[in-house]
Order: sequence, then structure tokens, then C-alpha cells
Amino acid sequence: MKIVVAVKQVPARDSLLRVNSDGSWIQDGDLSYEINEPDAYALEAGLQLKEKSGGGEVVVLCAGPARASQTIREALAKGADRALHIEEENFAATDALGVARLMAKALEAEKPDLVLTGLQSDDLGYGQTGVILAELLGLPHATIIMEVQVTGTSVRVKRELEGGWFQHVEMPLPALLTMQSGSNKLRYATLMGIKKAKSKEIRRLTAADLGGMSAASVKNGHIYIPERSKKSQIFDGPPKESAAKLVEKLKFEARVL
Repeated sequence: MKIVVAVKQVPARDSLLRVNSDGSWIQDGDLSYEINEPDAYALEAGLQLKEKSGGGEVVVLCAGPARASQTIREALAKGADRALHIEEENFAATDALGVARLMAKALEAEKPDLVLTGLQSDDLGYGQTGVILAELLGLPHATIIMEVQVTGTSVRVKRELEGGWFQHVEMPLPALLTMQSGSNKLRYATLMGIKKAKSKEIRRLTAADLGGMSAASVKNGHIYIPERSKKSQIFDGPPKESAAKLVEKLKFEARVL
């Protein structure tokens, strides 16, 4: 069974974010980076499925700049067999559709049985790349996946819904699933795994190799850090009347009640 896991490198959660001078995005000079959290759970799901089946292959697919090779090596150290790296420095020039088109082109020769992605990225949070990729590949897909079971030529999944409800869906293979964070317990890379990762194949591709990168149809207008402001309000009148006004403010303006 061939499983492709799409991963993305994003700014670490404890990074100090600064908006660049033109307000188009955040400065990346002083940032540290890590694997996107939902993608880490997608990788773990893929590795577990390979172990349960007793064979097969887990291929990592990453679209990102040269620095993303660190995240790819981490995935290989955890147990992935090889990787495809669509290496471009300016993915900000495209959007989820553009990235999905490149990924679909890169997977044409792979013909995977199952494609796993994270539900959404921690930096942009569109939650669209996985489902667009499924459409471009002509695969059935399901989102917000908490559990995956492969049975022969089909896959049965557990989807997380609102209000604590879950939905069980069965679909034929090949298919694409977008994984939810917390769906399983993440593993650490072992020392042996880190050593083996150095010799595993990383095939590097560019947007030009895959037909070129399309211009973004969706663009960020302006990024800014919310301004902090303090405001005090004094309620005059009898205590009962002042208390009623306070409750009203907390309920309808502050929305904390």
C-alpha cells in the first residue's frame, strides 16, 4: 500500500510574529519553524497504517522553500520512506488552488492508494488545499478525520462533527483524507531513525518542472496586529440599576456571559 502524506513547514507556535513593512505578511527573518501540527497527525496515521499492513510505503510530499527540507528530514526520521519536495521560495505568489495543482502534478506518476493531509495549516488556516487536491486527482475524500481503518479495497473513517458527535463513513480506495489534530499519539524520531533519514531519497522538483505556478486568485489585503486599548466606564445610579447595566454590557458588548 502506497500512502502519500502532505506536510507543510510553518512558523513555530512560540515565535514572536512581526508584520513586514508593507503589511502583506509576517517577517520571516527571526522565525523558527516546525511541521504543521495537523500534518504531524496525518504523518502518524500514515505510519501506523503501514505498520498494521505489514508493508507498503509512506511518501512525504512537501511544497515549500529550501528550509522546508528540515521538516522533510524530520518526517523521514520518524519512519517515512522517501520524499518529494516542491521547492519554491515564493509560494505567497499563489494560493491553495495553485499549490494543489503543483501537488497533483507531482503525484501523477506516484498513483498512491491513500493521500493524507492535515485538516488545515497553522499559518493560513484555509483548510482548502486537501479537498482541492482530491478534486484534481479525482479521488473521493473526507475531512476532519479522527480514525482510519483500511479493509481490502476500501477505507472506513471516523469524522468529528459539532457538539461531540461523530460520523462513520466508508469509501473506496484510492481516497484522500484530511486529518484532525489529536487523532492519535505522535511518536518521536529515534536516533537510528535520524541516522537512516540522511540516506533516504528526497526528490526535488520546481514549479517549472510541474508546468509553472499559477497566480493567486485570492490575496491577503492587509495584515496587522490588533491595537491594545483600555477604556473605563462608570455606571451611575442605584446599585441594582448599575448591576443590570453591567450585565448587559458584559453579555452583548464584551460577550463574556
